Amino acid sequence: MEARPEIIRNPVLPGSHPDPSILRVGGEFFLATSTFEWHPGVRLHRSADLANWSPVGGALDETRLLDLAGCPDSGGVWAPNLTFADERFYLVYSNVSTYAGGFTDCPNHVVTAPTIDGPWSDPVLLHARGFDASLLHDGDESWLINLAHDWRPGHSGSLGLEATRFDRRTLRTLGEPQQIALPPQAGWIEGPNLYRIGDWYYLLTADGGTGYDHQVTVARSRSLLGPYERDPHGALLTARDHPDLPLQKAGHGSLVSTGSGEWYLAYLAARPHGRRGPCILGRETALAPVTWTDDGWPRVPGGLPALTIPAPNLPPPRQPHSPKKAESDGFDTKALGSQWSTLRRPASEDWLSLTERPSHLRVHGGRSPRSLMGASLVARRATALRFGFEATMEYEPRGVQQLAGITAYYNSENWYFLHVTADDNARPVLRIAHCDRGRTALGEFDPSVPARMRLGMDLADDAKLTFRYDAGDGWEPIGPAYDATVLSDGHAEVFDDGAIRTLGFTGAFVGLWVWDLTGGGHAADFDVAEYTPRDE
Repeated sequence: MEARPEIIRNPVLPGSHPDPSILRVGGEFFLATSTFEWHPGVRLHRSADLANWSPVGGALDETRLLDLAGCPDSGGVWAPNLTFADERFYLVYSNVSTYAGGFTDCPNHVVTAPTIDGPWSDPVLLHARGFDASLLHDGDESWLINLAHDWRPGHSGSLGLEATRFDRRTLRTLGEPQQIALPPQAGWIEGPNLYRIGDWYYLLTADGGTGYDHQVTVARSRSLLGPYERDPHGALLTARDHPDLPLQKAGHGSLVSTGSGEWYLAYLAARPHGRRGPCILGRETALAPVTWTDDGWPRVPGGLPALTIPAPNLPPPRQPHSPKKAESDGFDTKALGSQWSTLRRPASEDWLSLTERPSHLRVHGGRSPRSLMGASLVARRATALRFGFEATMEYEPRGVQQLAGITAYYNSENWYFLHVTADDNARPVLRIAHCDRGRTALGEFDPSVPARMRLGMDLADDAKLTFRYDAGDGWEPIGPAYDATVLSDGHAEVFDDGAIRTLGFTGAFVGLWVWDLTGGGHAADFDVAEYTPRDE
């Protein structure tokens, strides 16, 4: 049994882990985070001490549970909500298929499971009135809370927050939604999480958008439907007036009690390159301690996000925690490790196999980067401001329409791709393709390559991304240093005359990508893939 940790280091879930929903069941804590267009949907983690977190995997790992075919960049799963009642876990999630042009198509579903490991029940459609839906279990009653969307031009885009009774037995809503009476001048608020603590209902919301003005606010009422009064002290947590803090964009929070009188807030934050610069890693999960005033308001020390905070006074974990180190995957198991995600479709045998060639990952080539279905991309979150990634690949392309290699990927319009393909003479060659806001370019380099080789990339402190290869004689650099801020949230966002065209919610991924634009599914085999964070 190892010693109880004294501090928690933020972010506790580095890389793209936004919109955290935190929960304690017995002596364990659980976190659910958004996954957008990536399978499996809804990342789950568990912890015994809040400091050290282990992946459970993705809850929505089948098309039965989540169909992402055709979903837009940064669409898909937004802001899942994890709760527990009647000895079952309840998971509410949306699957956003549209968010542009003033419209938001966001059907919300609920699934349940007897344990955090599943199995998860067939999804039940709740409604598509608005996003960021969450459940409050208040004794024998449950309520579904969400933002209601307003599509009409010239309106704010929001009809405010509403609550609908929810039947835990049938998993259906009951009756019509009821408007929540918000504080005056509440404005656009989202990410509602409602708690019954003592005689008060506490409403946590995300205010100020998702950028550098983001904040967690709290209001309370004696009645579930309000009227609510906002904490006169101001935001519970924000970095908006502190541009030099290492954690920025802090917002979208949820509360948890340790069961021994201590409280914590889980929230999202981002680590920019430079002062309020681009955020390549996306939005990450962090924690903050919460105390309560004598008159019943929650407080975070200073109201600011911090890189280190005190750990709770909990019993030491029974299992020792392994320190972070290079993550190497030799693909020796029958299923992908929990660090991997796949783009818009589950990791199924029709395009990916860990058994066709033992100790290798075989990936059959898929559609082009601009297709919103059928891509063959296996990737993991970038979690450090400096890192290396490399993979051993065996591949024999037959023409210019077949490509395989490693990628640094943000979305369908922003990526880098070091790959093997064939030239016009059917000779295997190494190339770098890259795409910046939909404009694709190809770096033509000379080396012919063997069928088996290693490919690598490195991200440096200055947000420069470089590539390398090893054809059997050691590592050699290839290409120039590229601008990694192309892979950041802010760069990915596109607006037309102030209206949203593309959102940037996901953060950078690195991984293994195979194209076959002939439709033939020509495969590449990957032997070892290794990710090495270098921030420490």
